[in-house]
Amino acid sequence: MPHPSDAGPNGGPDASPHARTVHLLERATGRLATAAIARMEEQLSWYRAMPAEQRSWVGLVIQAGIAAFVDWYRNAADSRPTPTADVFGTAPRDLIRAISLQQTVEVVRVAIEVVEESVSDVVGEKDAPAVREGVLRYSREVAFSAAHVYARYAEARGTWDARLEATVVDSLLRGEVDADVRSRASALGWTAQSGVAVIIGRPRPADDATMADEIRRSARHAGYDVLTGGQGDRLVAVLGRVDDPVTAASAVVTHFGPGPVVVGPLVPDLVSAATSARPAVSGLLAAPGWPDAPRPVAATALLPERALAGDEEALHELVSEFYTPIAEAGPVILETLAAYLETGASVEAAARLLFVHPNTVRYRLRRVSDVVGLMPTDPRDSYTLRLALTVGRIESPTLD
Repeated sequence: MPHPSDAGPNGGPDASPHARTVHLLERATGRLATAAIARMEEQLSWYRAMPAEQRSWVGLVIQAGIAAFVDWYRNAADSRPTPTADVFGTAPRDLIRAISLQQTVEVVRVAIEVVEESVSDVVGEKDAPAVREGVLRYSREVAFSAAHVYARYAEARGTWDARLEATVVDSLLRGEVDADVRSRASALGWTAQSGVAVIIGRPRPADDATMADEIRRSARHAGYDVLTGGQGDRLVAVLGRVDDPVTAASAVVTHFGPGPVVVGPLVPDLVSAATSARPAVSGLLAAPGWPDAPRPVAATALLPERALAGDEEALHELVSEFYTPIAEAGPVILETLAAYLETGASVEAAARLLFVHPNTVRYRLRRVSDVVGLMPTDPRDSYTLRLALTVGRIESPTLD
């Protein structure tokens, strides 16, 4: 039997049946590609909605795929080689971002349908079954090739996104937020316009590479925008669309390593993220001073420990948020609170010291709670108030 290469240039009488079939397929390549594109126009709404340039890219893939099939089929007699199906290199890399893997599979399906329906008209009924068998085998390889291309792209994109995200998070924590940082955050899926909180804790062991992915999944499942990244011995998550920072942190806290997880205060937007990050970082460093702190814990709840650790912002906040409002509520309120704390948190002892009835002391202590939201009879609140009074007397002696 003569080899297919012995066929004449036009698949004439001297050509083998296989060579004639290949020749007929070659002649029909353009017609088949046109028919496949027309079928996509008819059946695939997403294809109709694509810009003309992107549709032309898809058309290139269709034409390359059919031409590659013919080339493969030409050599199929040589032990049926495994097709490479590297047909996606004909289109720009941007095509992978323009259409999804599912849409690519739909393109392959439409092209297969058109070729299968047209085979009899192209090569005749006698040779059609062999060509259809080849189409099915080749189309399977094309599908595997598409999956491989998308997997490679996703892996490369994931690595690049992780690096980009780490850069964005670092810029946010340093307060260096410009148009480029906002644009990069947007490219990473950030859409929130308000309600931002920064969460900081320790990462899990160094060989655990799943933390960031787990945080992203949990945060998005809970309805938050998220940017996350590691910074040495710290793991940072920036959440958007937040109403309550502690509630938001609870959605991702299980993905942090052992130890405290500290939540910065709520800020209005991504530009202000550093304002939330600073107290969170300070709180993480000071958290060992409160071993029984909840997890997650608000940075404001760690004000005493942060102040004792030398955080100037925490010192000023103790004065402005607690000491000054109590002092301005009236000297008897401040005097009663001081007497209560200095007598070991005893209402009766404070009443004797002040020469008033115990119920008067209780009433004034409730006034403290009304003014600053802390209850002097709660041990933790009492500790915060005592430190606030100490710092306030040092910084604002005229109010005492």
